Amino acid sequence: MTDHKCPDCGRLMKEGFLLDRGDNHSSRAGVWVEGPPERSMWFGLKLRGKRKYSVAAWRCESCGLLKSYARTESR
Repeated sequence: MTDHKCPDCGRLMKEGFLLDRGDNHSSRAGVWVEGPPERSMWFGLKLRGKRKYSVAAWRCESCGLLKSYARTESR
């Protein structure tokens, strides 16, 4: 793991993730989806055929700035 320094104040940032809670109260890490959101008649948003990436987030311990990175393609 590399140290990340805050671009605003220069202090250290810690890795974490953004929590995504579904309608059935399940929890999972957030996902970045390619393209603009499009409504689906049945399932909220259309996701089929779009590339999805797991999101890692870094938070500055000093000023609280968050930086998010979509690093690894998820299924």
